[in-house]
Amino acid sequence: MAEYEVTHGIYRDGYAALQTLTPTTNLRLGDAIAVAGVGASFNGNHTVYSTEPYAFEGVDSNGYLVFDYAAAKPNQIIYAHGGHTDMDAYEALTGTLTHTESVSWIVAADVLAWLGIDVATANDTAFVTTCVNASNAWCYRKREQAGYTDSSTVPSADVKLGAIMYAATLYRERGSVDSFASFDAMGTFPVPSTLGRIMQLLGCGRAQVA
Repeated sequence: MAEYEVTHGIYRDGYAALQTLTPTTNLRLGDAIAVAGVGASFNGNHTVYSTEPYAFEGVDSNGYLVFDYAAAKPNQIIYAHGGHTDMDAYEALTGTLTHTESVSWIVAADVLAWLGIDVATANDTAFVTTCVNASNAWCYRKREQAGYTDSSTVPSADVKLGAIMYAATLYRERGSVDSFASFDAMGTFPVPSTLGRIMQLLGCGRAQVA
């Protein structure tokens, strides 16, 4: 979850435009956001409609957003929010804009099919779900750091397999100190998948962001 501090905003023609103190580089068109503490003209759960970094002037007769390209408005998020009174100009505002990533590239059934096992207890089932949630979040973040622009829908079959393999790896590491459990007298259990292979499937080489 990412939370941004609102600094300025304007409301016109059924659209709200908010500026935040820090860059909203991880927000894209169609993302869900929650605005709170700003005012009735802005608050609520919304969908990002535009991230144009220029002064928002309203909507033209064809329904297109109009901007003043001579006036930069960095870190701006615009969304539809009808039923409120237009503002004459940008005003200083306070409040928060929150974005919670919801990624469901894989589900528990995908991981169990790859492992080829049936879980023994309800506790095992719960842990598989935990691994799936962790893999969805981690794989999404790694691809974002590598420069990809993804959505809640898995982008390709290889990425899905990478996410499944990572979740399965997390599940198999349960109870071990580091990586897969092993026994001194029997040697180390051979690892069936590697992080290198997972990163290859995700399409990630060296991340653009540390």
